[in-house]
Amino acid sequence: MLRHFLLSTAAFCSFVSLAQTFPGPGGDIEDQQTLNFPINVSGLPTAINNTFGVEQVCLSLTHTYVEDLTLSLVAPDGTIVTLVSNEGGSGDNMQNTCFLWNATTLITSGSAPFTGTYRPEGELADVNNGQNPNGQWRLRINDNANNDEGELLGWAITFSNEPAQSTAFVESELPIVVINTNGEDIPNEPKIDAHMGIIYNGPGAMNHLSDPFNAYNNNIGIELRGSSSASFPQKSYGFETRDINNTELDFDLMGMPEEHDWILYAPYNDKTCMRNILAYDIANKTGHYAPRTQLCEVVLNGDYHGIYVLMEKIKRDNGRVDIANLQPVDIEGDELTGGYIIKVDRHDGPGTYWNSDYQTSNGQNVNFVYVEPKADNIMPQQRDYIQDYVDSFELALYGPNFADPVDGYRRFIDPASFIDYFILNEVSKNVDGYRLSTFLYKDKTSNGGKLNAGPAWDYNLAFWNANYCEGELTTGWAYAFNNVCNDSYSVPFWWGKLLQDPVYTSELKCRWNELRQTVLSLPELYFTIDSVATDIANAQVRHFVQWPLLGEYTWPNPEPIPDDFQGEIAALKSWLQDRIAWMDANLPGTCYLGTDEWTLTDDNLHVYPNPFQTGFQLNFYLPLEQNLEVSLMDMTGNVIRTTTHNLSGGEHTIDLDFSQQQLAGGMYLLRIASGNRTIVRKVTKAD
Repeated sequence: MLRHFLLSTAAFCSFVSLAQTFPGPGGDIEDQQTLNFPINVSGLPTAINNTFGVEQVCLSLTHTYVEDLTLSLVAPDGTIVTLVSNEGGSGDNMQNTCFLWNATTLITSGSAPFTGTYRPEGELADVNNGQNPNGQWRLRINDNANNDEGELLGWAITFSNEPAQSTAFVESELPIVVINTNGEDIPNEPKIDAHMGIIYNGPGAMNHLSDPFNAYNNNIGIELRGSSSASFPQKSYGFETRDINNTELDFDLMGMPEEHDWILYAPYNDKTCMRNILAYDIANKTGHYAPRTQLCEVVLNGDYHGIYVLMEKIKRDNGRVDIANLQPVDIEGDELTGGYIIKVDRHDGPGTYWNSDYQTSNGQNVNFVYVEPKADNIMPQQRDYIQDYVDSFELALYGPNFADPVDGYRRFIDPASFIDYFILNEVSKNVDGYRLSTFLYKDKTSNGGKLNAGPAWDYNLAFWNANYCEGELTTGWAYAFNNVCNDSYSVPFWWGKLLQDPVYTSELKCRWNELRQTVLSLPELYFTIDSVATDIANAQVRHFVQWPLLGEYTWPNPEPIPDDFQGEIAALKSWLQDRIAWMDANLPGTCYLGTDEWTLTDDNLHVYPNPFQTGFQLNFYLPLEQNLEVSLMDMTGNVIRTTTHNLSGGEHTIDLDFSQQQLAGGMYLLRIASGNRTIVRKVTKAD
C-alpha cells in the first residue's frame, strides 16, 4: 500500500531568515522501477539564482540495499541533479539525510545508514539557473535491482537567500592540466593512449579552463602508479609525452628539462599537499639532484580531480641523474663501470633484483632493484658488475677495518651524499626512509665512479604524516626503524654502521651545523612552507571540496588531526621545530675542521661581541698548524670580505674589522673553512 505523510521541517535543519521549506510525500520504492515523488512549490519569486534559490534537499527512506538506488532532483524546467548514485554498499536506510552544496562530507565518502548532511554528487546549483521555481519539483528514485524492500518516508526542499553556489572548476592561479582518455579507464599497466593539454599563462597570471592549451597540447600514454596510494580515491599517474603518431616525444613541461617520462602525483593523504615538494627542495638546496616539481590542478575526462604535483620521474638523463648512458655494448673496461641506477625497494619478480648478502638487524633480506639499465635490458656483465660493486661495499663496511680511509668503505661510496641523504631522512623522520624508494647511482670510474645515495624520492609519509612505527614522534631515529617495527622491508645495516666511524660522524656534525645556518634554519624552512601554502591558498579550497578530508582521519594521519588547512600548515611547522631541536641535541659526532688532522671544533669557537658594531673577535684553539679562510657573507651567500690566516697550533684570537664595508644592520653569515670542512655561524650587525 502506498503511504504518504509530511516530514517535519525541524527534523532536517534550522534555516536562516528568508528560508522556505516545502515538504513532500513518500511512498513505496519498487524493484527495477523509476518513481517520481512530487512537491508543488508556490509563492516564491519568479526566478531563482545565486542570491535566492535552492539551498538543500532532505529526505528519509528505508531500504535494505542502498547501493541499488539513484536519487535525483528534477526541477520544473527539467534540469536534473544527481544527489547520490549507487553508494552505500549493502547498508540500510537514509535517516534525516540532507544534501547541502557546501557540506564537508561528500556523499560518496559516507556510509549507510546515511545520517546527517552531505555534499551531493551533482551540482545542486544547476537548478538555480534563473528558472521560475513555482511549479512541480520531483524527487526521482531509481531502484536498479530485485529482491529489495524500501520506502520513502518523506522529503523536503529548502529555498533561501543562501542558495547553492556553483563549485564548477573554471580558473586557477596554478597551471591547469586537462586529460582526455575518451572515457577509457586508466589501468595500472600498460599505458593507454590519451590526450593532454596544459594551460599556463605565466607567473602571476590567471589560467582559465576555457583558455587554449599553450604549455602542452599533444598525445600522451598514461597509467596508474603507486603501491599503498593506489587504493586512494585520488589516483597518481605516470605518463609519457608523445607526438601525433603516439611516438615518444621529449618535451620541456613547465620549464623543466626536456624528457618524455613524467609523474602526476596525487597528494591525497598529505593534507598540506607539499611534503614531497619540501623534501625535494631541501635536497636541491643541499647540492643534489631531486625531481623538479610544479603544482597544478587536474581535470580528467571533464571531472575536476584536485591539486596534483607534476614532477620528473627519476631516470638517467643530462637534466636528471647526469651519469653515463650505459649501452648494451658497454661490457668491459671503463665503459662497464657506469652509469647505473638501483634502488632498495619492493621488486617486480625474479630477474628484477638481487638480494644483499647481509640480512638486516631483524633478519630480513634487502632487495636491490635494477632501475637503469632496466632489468629486461641490462646485460649479464653489467648485472655482475653492479652487484659485485655493491657487494664489495657491503663487505668493506661490514668488516673490522671498515673505517680505514684507504681500504674501508670510502673506496666505494661518496660519504658526502650519504650524509646529506641521512640528514634529509632524519629531519623528515621518513618512516619509509632507507628501506623503500631508496635510490643509489654510480657513474663511470673515469667520472668519479663511486656509489652515491639519492636522488630523494617519496616523502609523502614523512614530516609527521605516519601514525605507525613511531613515524609521528619528533624523537628517535628513522634509521633505527628495525628496532621499533618488524617489517618485511627493513633498513640495511649501512646507516648504523657508518655512525660508528668517528670521522664520518665528525663530517656529519659539521654538515649539520652548516645546514642549520642555511637550508635547515627554521626561517628558511618556514619560508618554503609559507610560499607553497600561498601558491595553493585558493586551489586547496577546491581540492578539499572535491576530497573532503580536512578534520577527518585518512590513513595514516597522526593525531591530533587539524580542523583546516591553516591548522595543517601550523602543525607541520610545529613538528619541524621540535624535530630539529631534538636533532640539535642528539646528533652524534663533534665537528672538526682540517684536512689531515682534526683541528678546530665548533664547540671551542667563540665569536664576540655578537651583535657587533664595526667588527668582532674570533677566539679558538688549534692543536696543529693550519690554514684558515674566514669569510663574511650576507644571507643570500654573497661574500662581503674574505681573509686568510696561517696559524700554528695553540690558542688564537683574530680581530676582524668591517668598518670599511659600511654594513647595514641585520643578520650575516660567518664562514670559517679549513680544507674540506666548514663552520658557519650567524652574526648580527647592530643598527
